[in-house]
Amino acid sequence: MDYLETLNPSQRAAVEQIDGPVMIIAGAGSGKTRVLTYRIVHMLRHHVDPFQILSLTFTNKAAKEMRHRVMDAIGSEGRNIWMGTFHSIFSRILRVESERIGYPRNFTIYDSDDSKSLIKTLLGELKLDDKMYKPSNMLGRISAAKNALISAEEYMGNSEFFENDNSSGRPKFGHLFKLYQDRCFRAGAMDFDDLLVNTHKLFAKHLDVLNKYQHQFKYIMVDEFQDTNHAQYMIIKKLAAVNENIAVVGDDAQSIYAFRGANIKNILGFQKDFPEVKIFKLEQNYRSTKTIVNAASSIIEKNKDQIKKNVWTDNEAGERIRVFRALTDNEEGKMVASAIFQDKMNHQALNKDFAILYRTNMQSRSMEEALRKLNIPYKIYGGLSFYQRKEVKDLLAYYRVVLNPNDEEALKRIINYPTRGIGKTTMEKIALVADQHKVSLWQVMEQVGSIGFKNMGAVEDFVTMIKSFRILLDRNAYEVAMHIAKQSGVLKALYEDKTVEGIARYENTEELLNGIKEFSVSDTADDDGVLRGKTLADFMADVALMTNDDKDKDPDQDHVSLMTIHSAKGLEYKFVHVVGLEENLFPSQMALNSRQELEEERRLFYVALTRAMKKLTISFATSRFKFGNLTNAEPSRFLSEIDPQFLHFENMFSSSGQYNESYSSNRSGSMSGLPKKALNIQRPAAKAPVASQAPVDPNFVPDDTSNLQTGMQVIHQRFGKGNVTQMEGSGDNRKAHIDFADGSKKVLVLKFAKLKIVE
Repeated sequence: MDYLETLNPSQRAAVEQIDGPVMIIAGAGSGKTRVLTYRIVHMLRHHVDPFQILSLTFTNKAAKEMRHRVMDAIGSEGRNIWMGTFHSIFSRILRVESERIGYPRNFTIYDSDDSKSLIKTLLGELKLDDKMYKPSNMLGRISAAKNALISAEEYMGNSEFFENDNSSGRPKFGHLFKLYQDRCFRAGAMDFDDLLVNTHKLFAKHLDVLNKYQHQFKYIMVDEFQDTNHAQYMIIKKLAAVNENIAVVGDDAQSIYAFRGANIKNILGFQKDFPEVKIFKLEQNYRSTKTIVNAASSIIEKNKDQIKKNVWTDNEAGERIRVFRALTDNEEGKMVASAIFQDKMNHQALNKDFAILYRTNMQSRSMEEALRKLNIPYKIYGGLSFYQRKEVKDLLAYYRVVLNPNDEEALKRIINYPTRGIGKTTMEKIALVADQHKVSLWQVMEQVGSIGFKNMGAVEDFVTMIKSFRILLDRNAYEVAMHIAKQSGVLKALYEDKTVEGIARYENTEELLNGIKEFSVSDTADDDGVLRGKTLADFMADVALMTNDDKDKDPDQDHVSLMTIHSAKGLEYKFVHVVGLEENLFPSQMALNSRQELEEERRLFYVALTRAMKKLTISFATSRFKFGNLTNAEPSRFLSEIDPQFLHFENMFSSSGQYNESYSSNRSGSMSGLPKKALNIQRPAAKAPVASQAPVDPNFVPDDTSNLQTGMQVIHQRFGKGNVTQMEGSGDNRKAHIDFADGSKKVLVLKFAKLKIVE
């Protein structure tokens, strides 16, 4: 029984209780996997037949890891346990029993591409507009209905559903849903949601089959129970009804997947369904410092819907949580990258010890660019680097074609995106002529009218559109980029997709345009003398270098991990940066309609904090670009919900612009009288993406700067006091490089700059 000696009292009690309903509330970092593993080992040591154990997980990785641990402890006997994901286990059952519900045993499982293709076919047959009935959106709605165990027939018979569909301009959705299900059935195919729906149907309609599996699975364990949806829980409940030897393991404080159908009511209401349940709380955290554990607890206690627990740790107290305030998201990126660089030096840490967590994928851009500039290797976890995402590459392909219409790879990528009626046959005709005459596709497209091709109006319209874009190329990069994004139809097409994935794609495109805006104003010449005038060609040259960096990355290289907080669940890092703590970003603007939605956002923040082992940093920006406009951002309400004794506000840069780790606006850690100042809740409206702004003096009179020299001190009405570090050019092109006291560096054209020389 040596394995029991390695457990703390709560863990051991949960392992030894193998009979009856059990709920194990496993706080963050509490050794949940160890408890699950040893619970199975304990059953096998007490002569439970491995064929009678059903262990359900949410990922293949989790199932594989647990099986490996069990086999290490007990040997090959562990192979016989029914262990796997919900979908894999139910698929296995359906392979045996599917004929009972009218499916062949060798039924096909449709992946998302298969399902989307079928939806497109049906839309064509029904002559429905695929812009109103967007395939990905329709699949999402069908999936949500199935996970709630609502059949197509029930959906069509519900007047409330019909009224909602009718008011949203999709009165035929119910008919589409029914046709989709019928066509899948006719093809002997199930999609992933059908694996749940049909298992539930099998057990509901064939009690002899249900009885068979109820007696086969005498012991049931469910990992990550807080993430189960309605269909999954109803199946589990049916299977456990006879023996009631069911153990569910999870943490309501980490229920963050409502958008995928997860229902927190399953774990909160489990005791009502199984009144005899024995509850064990794993409250000792082995992962994080006392400061991180206590700060996270001070956040999650604000939620009303929860199972109360007292998470604690015997680990060291650790450092207070650093809070960085930046003026823009680009400055936030620089702060985070600089902090990682310094922590690596100070703690002899590896890149893999660091993670940057954000609420939405679009936030990766500023982080990626800042890390690149410091030559810190990174990897996007569970996703693509910003400039490798399809929607970003699509818009960049438009810019490539506008700059160089002979760029055939980019041309082929966008020629029919958004759909404009230029199909494969048309392009094959054009390609054939181009090959015969040894010219580019574009050159043929310019001449389609004179060549004698028929029905080439769409091609001629495309050529006219690209030429109209090319006329604008000498203008400001952002102005041209936004014009192309709108007039090409790309933004409209992305905006109309209201699925979770569609919204993310739209946000990524918005962020690309924000990046172009910041790029285009970084060295500008306006009334203040700041250099301007960067073109789209300049931006694309810059992007080409960054995308090439992505291709050169070694996948096995030691790297910093970047990911959304949803992707970070279950992971841990010594050093964690949680970025973008701003209202309407985190918590998300889409999650402020109800207390339940806000509480899920708070649980997401709790998950973010509890990924950190040694050191945690939180940051926010006071302004961000939104489609080219610099908008004010308020600090997240979650910052003020953390017990202030655990926070340490830092100013990352000294007046000289050098990194200064020791400076803190709050050395004592107390937030008494501090929040409005430190969080800048009552700040003036930002006018430009600069580090700070001096108050405007209506009596400011600039000096003659014709004799300005390196080493002189000057005052700028907007940027404040600064030192001249370099002079260049002559006459009207004479420029001054100035380091301002706020840490910003500017290159000013003296002809336009309004400067006062400090005597």
